[in-house]
Amino acid sequence: MIINRILSDLQTIFCPLVEKSLVLKSLDFCIFIMIGCVILTSLCFPSDTIGYFALISIFLTLLKAVVTKDFKFDYTKFELCLIIYLAFVLISAAGASLFLLSLKGLMKTLIYLGYYVSCVVYLRDNKKDVIKILGLFAFCACYESIVGLLQNSSHVNALAGWQDVANLNPEEVMTRVFGTLKPLNPNLFGGYMLAVIPVLYGITALLAVSGNLVFCIVGILFSLLATMVMIMSGCRGVFLAYPVMMLVPAFVLFVRIKESLKGLLCKIYAAVCVCCIGVIIASTSLRARILSIFAMRGDSSTSFRFNVYQSSLQMFKDNPFLGIGVGNQNFRETYGLYMKTGYDALSAYNIYLETAVESGIFALISFISFLVFLISGAVKTILNSSNIKKVIILTTALASIVGMLFHGMVDTIYFRPQLQFVFWMMVAIIRTFAKFEIFES
Repeated sequence: MIINRILSDLQTIFCPLVEKSLVLKSLDFCIFIMIGCVILTSLCFPSDTIGYFALISIFLTLLKAVVTKDFKFDYTKFELCLIIYLAFVLISAAGASLFLLSLKGLMKTLIYLGYYVSCVVYLRDNKKDVIKILGLFAFCACYESIVGLLQNSSHVNALAGWQDVANLNPEEVMTRVFGTLKPLNPNLFGGYMLAVIPVLYGITALLAVSGNLVFCIVGILFSLLATMVMIMSGCRGVFLAYPVMMLVPAFVLFVRIKESLKGLLCKIYAAVCVCCIGVIIASTSLRARILSIFAMRGDSSTSFRFNVYQSSLQMFKDNPFLGIGVGNQNFRETYGLYMKTGYDALSAYNIYLETAVESGIFALISFISFLVFLISGAVKTILNSSNIKKVIILTTALASIVGMLFHGMVDTIYFRPQLQFVFWMMVAIIRTFAKFEIFES
């Protein structure tokens, strides 16, 4: 109520300016352009450049709030959990021993959440444009798929540390593609593809529902290509997360489909599983890469992660309530006091453990509560809505989020801008199309 009261006073002063300014009349268009720039620059620009476009979209959204009559901010139950999470992050940053490094991490967090608010405000007034936004993500997925396919065809050289080849024969060494995302890294590429592939599936489903069979076939082909290229990244976290992510559309289909077709659906999924197993068996390098997941301490990358987990748990035990302060640079400096080997670590390689280490147990509880309320709200709407297009859009966003969250159990590329901006856009889409109880600020 206080925020909206202050906003109302400002609107009384600044609303008359709209009639005299062409830019102020076109704020929604400008915000959409900035959101589009964030999505497209994620493909090949450094993090700072992506962040600048996000900052501009935040500024334009605040400007829109001030000059639009009767504009009000509101929030849902899951957003209240986000506000509580942010409060603990602020307290943690204020009390961090490495305050300046933590302040930098805090600014990144504020940009991500501000971008989320910008997306929510835009979609609230422009729901139909969600198709354009999904189209931009689909374009990115197609572009990266083509790049990844070309990299695999040319057998790009791997950088050191991308794969433990000590116990592998030459034919078992996998060519790991990495796309164009900065920094060049196959795990980042695989995680990004995991996040945007559901959009390709969703758009293909929308085309099928609309009866556009020609473009639907094109969508199927690009979906298959994108999935294949994602596997070519060799990211083992993606190998684990993809089947879990696919449970979302499988569940929705099984619940929503006619009873007479459920048997056919089960047969199709069984056939897909058999084909996947066949591909794995046929590819020596892929088989070796997947089996390395179970090598545990026998694989240098997995062994390193176990060491990081142990050290991170000790960091959490020493700072259980407020953490060490948010930010990967802050984590890196503090980790040096706990590391079990001579190798540095950029993160905890688990987003939930990282949240607890950086901001404490209460921030972790708030973050998990946010996810529970968000996902439960999306599922309830999916099960009860009679609008099939809305169901497809929500299923697309939910699948993307579930994939990123499960992948985050074994990696922390989730905190990269390329993934963060996808994540918060998907949250904004669910916020816009799912039914939540709304409270005024």
